Amino acid sequence: MEVDPGGEIRSGSGLEREFLDLALSMHGAVRWTYDFASDEVTWAEGMDSLLGVPRAGHAELSRRLRGLVEPLVVSARTTPLWEDFDLEQPVDTAEDGQRLLHFHARAHGEGTRTSGLIGLVRNVTGAHRDRQALSDLADRYRLLAELSPDAICVHQDNIIRYVNPAMGTILGAQSPAQLLGRPVTDFVAPDSIPQMRKRIRSLEAPGATTPRAEAELRRIDGTTVPVELVAVHTTWEGSSAVQVVGRDVSAQKTAEETLRFQAALVQHVSNAIIATDRSGIVTSWNPAAEAVYGIAEEEALARHVADLVGAPLQPEELVSSGGVTEALHRRSDGAALVIRISAAEMDSGFVLVCADETARRRAEQDFATVVAALDEGVVVVGRSGVIESANPASQRILGAPASQIIGTRPTSWPTFDESGAAMRPEEQPSSLAQWTGEPENSRVVRLVRPDGRSVWLSLTSRSLTPQDRPPHMVVTSFTDITDSRAARERLEYEATHDPLTGLANRTLALRHLAVSRDRTRAIAVLFIDLDNFKLINDSLGHGVGDDVLRIVGERLFRTSREEDLVGRLGGDEFVVLVHDESDDDVLRELATGLLAALTEPIHVQGRQLHVNGSIGIVLSRPGDTRAGPELLRDADVAMYQAKTRGGGRYEFFDVELRESMQRSMVLEQDLRHAVQQDQLWVAYQRVVDLRDERTVGVEGLLRWTHPVHGTVSPGEFIPLAEQSDLINSIGAHMLRMATRQVAAERERGGEGLRLNANLSPRQLDDPYLQVLVKQALTDAGLPAHALCLEVTENAIMHDPAASARVLSSLRELGVRLAIDDFGTGYSSLAQLRRLPLDTLKIDRSFVTDLDSSEELRVMINSIVAMAHAVGLDVVAEGVETARQLDLLGEVGCDQAQGFYLGRPGPIERLRDHW
Repeated sequence: MEVDPGGEIRSGSGLEREFLDLALSMHGAVRWTYDFASDEVTWAEGMDSLLGVPRAGHAELSRRLRGLVEPLVVSARTTPLWEDFDLEQPVDTAEDGQRLLHFHARAHGEGTRTSGLIGLVRNVTGAHRDRQALSDLADRYRLLAELSPDAICVHQDNIIRYVNPAMGTILGAQSPAQLLGRPVTDFVAPDSIPQMRKRIRSLEAPGATTPRAEAELRRIDGTTVPVELVAVHTTWEGSSAVQVVGRDVSAQKTAEETLRFQAALVQHVSNAIIATDRSGIVTSWNPAAEAVYGIAEEEALARHVADLVGAPLQPEELVSSGGVTEALHRRSDGAALVIRISAAEMDSGFVLVCADETARRRAEQDFATVVAALDEGVVVVGRSGVIESANPASQRILGAPASQIIGTRPTSWPTFDESGAAMRPEEQPSSLAQWTGEPENSRVVRLVRPDGRSVWLSLTSRSLTPQDRPPHMVVTSFTDITDSRAARERLEYEATHDPLTGLANRTLALRHLAVSRDRTRAIAVLFIDLDNFKLINDSLGHGVGDDVLRIVGERLFRTSREEDLVGRLGGDEFVVLVHDESDDDVLRELATGLLAALTEPIHVQGRQLHVNGSIGIVLSRPGDTRAGPELLRDADVAMYQAKTRGGGRYEFFDVELRESMQRSMVLEQDLRHAVQQDQLWVAYQRVVDLRDERTVGVEGLLRWTHPVHGTVSPGEFIPLAEQSDLINSIGAHMLRMATRQVAAERERGGEGLRLNANLSPRQLDDPYLQVLVKQALTDAGLPAHALCLEVTENAIMHDPAASARVLSSLRELGVRLAIDDFGTGYSSLAQLRRLPLDTLKIDRSFVTDLDSSEELRVMINSIVAMAHAVGLDVVAEGVETARQLDLLGEVGCDQAQGFYLGRPGPIERLRDHW
């Protein structure tokens, strides 16, 4: 490592031009270099002072400089040759504290290889401080403008570029951004636009201002607001602009209007205002005095005030006695007037304000009559908290005469709130109004009368003297709502209870669950659904069904705990909400007891019935964020799981169950589009003749390749299709696809190939099934005898008569018919003999253990013999071993299929077997 104190670069290094470029770009810098090969750094004279370590040793200076340029070295090793780099680094110095240095460097080398860095470093502390000061100044100006109470707007070429919050407020904008970019004339009243343009044209030089002027701005809602404006010629982003500073003068104009109003007040008030000299001679008589006393101003002036009002009146005596009194005066026509007089002294005499109280007094008398006639109770409570008056309605409602009410305190009457809690004296509405001055409106309380009867009151208490300090006088009015409350409670009960069973309904159950969301203890939801209840309604009628539901509700209520809520959600769905219980064993015991209660015989209308149910259980512990509908949903999911596992049992909900149900829901939705998106295809399994092991047919098996989940098992998506309305459309699609493909294979060489296709139980109910099958055969060109439609034993036995009609209509087309999964249901060969069948397929459950069970061999031998006796061919399913195949041949089985003979797959894989 060498130091270049003279600032010279070795000749032939090729760096002279580079230093010149850097020197031109950074004035007053010190040069430095870094060599990648030797890992050495060099510098020019002055580097020690620049780094704040004057006269530092070579090693110390090298260490400091190397540490400062290390980020540049790291970057240069991975960047292209001749790349420029900039870096600012702070250094601590003894002279001026922290100093900011700017490093500028360039990578150099030969060819494409970077060999080092050359650079300059200079002190930019002052420039940084200048930038910071400029930034602070800009921030201060921005804050000044943003926080200014004066409205500020900058517009350029008639377009608004800036507004501060005060201007946005004046113009009624929700935020200043709502105004930016819009023409400034949008916010100037049309009458003010010409003067605005004239003022702007007068701003010829930068900094020029206009005199203050008034104008009207138009707010966003279309209303106008008066403002006082000053315009300044300024710049915005380097171009000429106009800055407008304004102030809302609405308040000022309002004040001016107020002064004018006050000046006219004396002439227009309804009170007579009379000015007199010190001896009582009238010097001023306003129009209201003319109206009150019936004397014109010219007649009143220079006369004594007592002569004009028809009663003794000495202003000086009135002022000395307090300045306010009430007296009986007379109009010029002799009519009596009740006058409230206020007197005040002036420099030149006295001013009298005479308010005509005649109408008010008459109204008070009328009001007293009305209050006495009200059906609403009214009592007045004095400042001492004692009742001072009570109208007849209050006596009737409270069940006491006035003598027992007046003089008592409202707080002495036993009073309870809506929850039934006794109200403390300071909580009662009259006390709150008396001590706060705030009204207590429509408070519902229960009050106990002296005769012991309780009445519900809708009560309002208001201060009669809200302007005074407490305690206030209070008027309390109340209505007897005992009957209406009872009716409302009946309506509330009917709205929250099931009319059939009297149990809580869904509304009340959800209300309980909503309250429990803030609970600190657990709650469990037991969702109960009766198994096969529809059969009772369909066979015995809804009257019997309603009786069964009532009995079930009673049993559930009797079996549950007293503190639990039992409800009927609708139909045959019930719920039990178990409060403060999180023990799974306790919930299992309760669920078992509920199921046991359900299974007891029910005697209805001379019949003995048996019902059962499935229960889904959800446990919600403290902190559970699920809402009531979500808890019911999850309990429903668990109940459905119990039902799918045979019913008459309970299941607990867990996350895996929810995910399974969600997956089923997603798959069902995706299955609706699977046909259009060509995701369904048919796999084929060989059917072999056991006499010569020749392939005589194939069974078409539907498969689904999902774009996200991959291959979906038929055991998963076929039940989904069965439960929804999809099985008919999917089955029709599968039949059309399979008939086309098998017809094509028959033309390729499989002349005798037969297609076996499954029909679901739902398809048997399709009135267009025969038309569908006929159309599929016609479109594919497949002979009817080459199609064998398979129906499960359970599907046929569900309604044998209806099944026989459907199968006969299919037989008319010429297709063959087979009963599938024989042995899993409750049919007999005698029943099957009455059906137009050709083939019987033995279920795989008989074949699986055939080679190890003599009993199964005897059973299959019997099935084959009886099937042959009624003219049916026999096909065995699920053959997986050679031994099973041999045994089936020995008992006379006609055909077989299974993994041993070939797994299902695309039809192309089976062509070698035709």
